[in-house]
Amino acid sequence: MTDIELLKKAAEVAERSYSPYSRFRVGAVVITNDGSVATGANIENAAFGASICAEANAITNAVSAGATSIDTVAIVCLDGAPCTPCGNCRQIMREFGVDRIILRSEGGDPLVLSLEDLLPMSFGPEALP
Repeated sequence: MTDIELLKKAAEVAERSYSPYSRFRVGAVVITNDGSVATGANIENAAFGASICAEANAITNAVSAGATSIDTVAIVCLDGAPCTPCGNCRQIMREFGVDRIILRSEGGDPLVLSLEDLLPMSFGPEALP
């Protein structure tokens, strides 16, 4: 899939967001290193700490289906502004080796970042004994 196609798919997934509290609808698409595709939307909960971000949802869907590493994550917020992943999602991406993060710019064009851009000097699973 092209970056534009990934962003379009992420926007479609964002339409299925369950966000009655924030009304901040986010969709994500991940491409695993074997080329599989998984999607996720943010799912809120009245106890906000129990909510799950779209990126985490998509990654856990991919891992639940057998993926062990993720190549690309595309993220779209339906309010038009580019939204970057939260710190928790950045660390989840680090855990599964994400190489590319694609955001939709305010103009609708792909904005491609590396995980190092978003999470410099990070630690990951290789740091464990």
